Amino acid sequence: MKRTLGLVALAASLACGTAYAQQKQIDVKVGVLTDMASLYADDTGIGSVIAAKMAAEDFMKKHPNVKVSVVSADHQNKADVGTNIANQWYDVDHVDMIADVPNSGVALAISQVAAAKNKVFVASGPASSDLTGSKCTANTVHWTYDTWMLANGTGKAIVKTGGDTWFFLVADYAFGHALERDTAAVVEKNGGKVLGQVAVPINNSDFSSFLLQAQQSKAKIIGLANAGGDTINSIKQGAEFGITAGGQKFAGLLVFAPDVAALGLKTAQGLTFTETWYWDLNDGSRAWTKRWDKLRNAAGKIPSMNMAGVYSGTLAYLQAVAAVGSAKDGKAVVDKMKTMTFDDPLFGKSTVRQDGRALHPAYLFEVKKPGESKYPGDLYKLKATIPADEAFRPLKDGGCPLVKG
Repeated sequence: MKRTLGLVALAASLACGTAYAQQKQIDVKVGVLTDMASLYADDTGIGSVIAAKMAAEDFMKKHPNVKVSVVSADHQNKADVGTNIANQWYDVDHVDMIADVPNSGVALAISQVAAAKNKVFVASGPASSDLTGSKCTANTVHWTYDTWMLANGTGKAIVKTGGDTWFFLVADYAFGHALERDTAAVVEKNGGKVLGQVAVPINNSDFSSFLLQAQQSKAKIIGLANAGGDTINSIKQGAEFGITAGGQKFAGLLVFAPDVAALGLKTAQGLTFTETWYWDLNDGSRAWTKRWDKLRNAAGKIPSMNMAGVYSGTLAYLQAVAAVGSAKDGKAVVDKMKTMTFDDPLFGKSTVRQDGRALHPAYLFEVKKPGESKYPGDLYKLKATIPADEAFRPLKDGGCPLVKG
């Protein structure tokens, strides 16, 4: 009888311990490091901060034992500024994960800091495919998109429809050079030819001399290996130069919905590009945008795929934290992410590979003509869906040292 009572007591004790483990308080701090006031502000910025807070709110509703707080800062598109903020956040402010980080130069630096501190970086804003290639780390997950995906989706489609000669305007930092490199490889692989390229300072206001070089090259396609305000200025000034009227076409290699809205359909019509998310893609995206718009509270603003990526990537990270039971060991959380399948209303089902690359479908879009748009924000028409297993660079081709076999 005593032995039986002892076993019952032990079982009860274990049950209580298990319940405690399941319900113990888990504190998580997410830092959104972004561009608040420069060329990427409309594509990330405060919209990304709102997206992270939405992810935290949605997650905590289902996991009341997890307390998530969100902080934010502006990296000013400077690697040293971003690195200083990351060190302060990780060492002093107890931030567990950094999200967003538009600007590949800053992101590559943050990735190294996260690895050194055994924290987590969910890169939803930068594009360089090197983040899951030669520069991959066990603490970084690359969400949303990358330069290989953009090149493979847009470059291949344009060459196959006759755009077989290219000249590139290249943002003169890690992102621009990676995007030009990856797109040039796709163009040449599919039978096209690169006639030249010119490096352009980031956050540039005068593209006249660079556009003149592109015009003189006689290339059918002027590939814009830039983003945000630089893309907008390139296309606007190109229209003033009469480039499209002369038969040349722009290829926007990284275009966001807020950029198209800023350009207007009259100027942007016919642009072809690849994205992984669009606010008007399906019912889930529209419902999420309605919530985001209420929080953003700024007439005429629409969310970008970067912002959607912040939401989706943050939600996936938090699910892995809950599964691990702590946010303290960054590598353990990322390792857990690589074993899970995520499903949210924006990206659907997503997985994370050995190299940290998140996999989900991509979409080839074309900007509508003014007469085709039926309501505010009705910007795109879908040309093709690229399955997740085709949208991103094959695992074996990236050169990530984490990849085995």
